[in-house]
Amino acid sequence: MAERNIITVSVLNKYVKQIIDAEDILNSVWVRGELSNFIHHRSGHMYMTLKDETSLIKTVMFKGSADKLKFEPQSGMKVVVHGRVSVFERDGMYQLYIDDMIPDGYGALNIAYEQLKEELKQAGLFDESRKKRLPRFPSKIGIVTSPTGAAIRDMINILGRRYPLAEIILYPALVQGEDAPPTIIRGIEYFNSGEDVDVIIIGRGGGSIEDLWAFNSKELAYAIAASKKPIISAVGHETDFTIADFVADLRAPTPSAAAELAVPNSADMLAWFETCDKRMLAAASKRVEICRSRLEDLKSRRCMESPMFQVDRRRMDLDYTVKAFAAAMKLRTEKAHKQLSAAAASLNAMSPLSVLARGYAIPERGGRPVTTVKALSVGDGVTVILKDGSADCRVEKLNDKAIGGTENE
Repeated sequence: MAERNIITVSVLNKYVKQIIDAEDILNSVWVRGELSNFIHHRSGHMYMTLKDETSLIKTVMFKGSADKLKFEPQSGMKVVVHGRVSVFERDGMYQLYIDDMIPDGYGALNIAYEQLKEELKQAGLFDESRKKRLPRFPSKIGIVTSPTGAAIRDMINILGRRYPLAEIILYPALVQGEDAPPTIIRGIEYFNSGEDVDVIIIGRGGGSIEDLWAFNSKELAYAIAASKKPIISAVGHETDFTIADFVADLRAPTPSAAAELAVPNSADMLAWFETCDKRMLAAASKRVEICRSRLEDLKSRRCMESPMFQVDRRRMDLDYTVKAFAAAMKLRTEKAHKQLSAAAASLNAMSPLSVLARGYAIPERGGRPVTTVKALSVGDGVTVILKDGSADCRVEKLNDKAIGGTENE
């Protein structure tokens, strides 16, 4: 058997890697495709497959590059990636190592904006039920914005003209760049814990989506939602919408509009007070006229012209009442007298004295009436009650013959 050049698998993979790494075109390549099997590992690395209609390639994006992305990649998303092609020696697999990624046909910032908007909407930060009402007559207004921009000058001018009674307190903050969101958040926290303001305005003038990106911060959105004081978001122009606009208690299309929404117009208030003054004077005058008419009506009544007329009238009423009362009492007395006479006659008919008056007598013994001869013995003492007195008698003989009857043997 002839001597052969035999190498190990690791040597082979290393050799292939060296060949691919030596190709300059493969060290910096832009590739368009669709993401699939996307995994954002807890380590921060991103693993995915990039494919088109006929082929695919395994790809990886390490944490350092992944943290710079403005959006969260997802399976099914069409992207353009930049990176280098190399070999993963352990598995003998060539893959694309990505260091940058942009959405294909749609800006990364736009995708990041839509993703964060949907996330915060699902978290309830946009719900109308959690938004606070603005005070009608604020005494202090806190403004978080750049101290040198045109926005603060416009707001101060409008607030001073519309409602000079309100005190304006400015918290200077960055409104553009990566360092802007923390300074805006500190301004919100300052007005919530320090100055006793009634309403807070945050915002800046117009610009590109990159210029306004500080107001699309997730941390800023939660700071606005946590504020105890109502917040007006005034970012950019009327057509510009940021995440801060959706979370704030009120969105103003421009900083100038925010100043108008924050306070009432003193000129309108003055006109309103003048209208109220006229209405009150008219109402008071009408009330006086009504009372004067009522007083004239009272003055024309007979009781006011001749007070004794009412006295005489009440006297007549009293005389009539007394006569009616006397007649009623007489009628009632006569009726009671008749009832009493009837009761006395009935009682008299049943009285023992009536019986005595007709010639009868009542024998008593020991204080009790004697109704039968069997209750007596010869020699017993008996008291006989008559109509005009009594007589003490002694029994000499008993006869049990009934009155009108015959003697019993």
